[in-house]
Amino acid sequence: MAAQARALVAARWLADAVRSNRVGANLRILDTSWYLPKVKRNARAEFQQTHIPGASFFDIDGCCDKSSEFDHMMPTEGEFADYVGNLGIGNNTHVVVYDASDFGSFSAPRVWWMFRAFGHNSVSVLDGGFKNWLREGHPVTEQYTEPERTEFNACLKGSWVKTYEDVLKNIKTQKCQVVDARANGRFRGVEPEPRANTEPGHIPGSVNMPFTSFMDSTSGLELPVDELTKLFQQAGVDLQKPFWVTCGSGVTACHIALAAHLCGHPGVCLYDGAWAEWFTKAAPEHVISEGKGKQP
Repeated sequence: MAAQARALVAARWLADAVRSNRVGANLRILDTSWYLPKVKRNARAEFQQTHIPGASFFDIDGCCDKSSEFDHMMPTEGEFADYVGNLGIGNNTHVVVYDASDFGSFSAPRVWWMFRAFGHNSVSVLDGGFKNWLREGHPVTEQYTEPERTEFNACLKGSWVKTYEDVLKNIKTQKCQVVDARANGRFRGVEPEPRANTEPGHIPGSVNMPFTSFMDSTSGLELPVDELTKLFQQAGVDLQKPFWVTCGSGVTACHIALAAHLCGHPGVCLYDGAWAEWFTKAAPEHVISEGKGKQP
């Protein structure tokens, strides 16, 4: 099994690795870009036009539980192993993930979290993403070489993935803190959700830490650890106690997991179905909203 990798790598470090031809069986770069439909961006088409040299495309809607009614739910161990094996990733490969969002990072922390949940700790997020890569003037290409298939063994840490039933039970027991990464307006219930037939609002007892708050708005770079720690303190989240993260569909929640990891809290659990599932299944009294909420 590959060793623990630092959670963030700098663009300069990765550019040096690309320049010295270190990308290969021991180092793989993944463009994990994914966008909400309302953004009207085609992540795969953008990848085909321009990406970091040596990168492959990781599709979170392709590596998921296809039988679920909810978007990009976690795949099985076999599905994940097969998918990443096809990208030339083995158990000793250092994986660097990035995306091309305007924020700096949007979906990359989700894939970082997935690798760790499947027992692969040698995974890093490119700090500042493609946004900062371009800002610093590093090379891009449209050329793509398919990696040679590799054997990958996945071992899911099942306790990291929380279900609707887990979160429902936690409302009564309050054993775990629940932290929501959506924009504050969606959390409060006063701004619309991007998905049809879903009203905004939040899980009872959950607290809000919008994913954008962890990054510098200009560069997209992750904030320093002391500032991240302060954000958790201000939100009333105790990093010494267990907590679970959520969002709209289990993607941006992983920004909270990444920030917590950087602050020394490495094993944050994810409510994978997130608000998309919660709103569908929850009783009206379990949809807390300043707007219309869920009608009985």
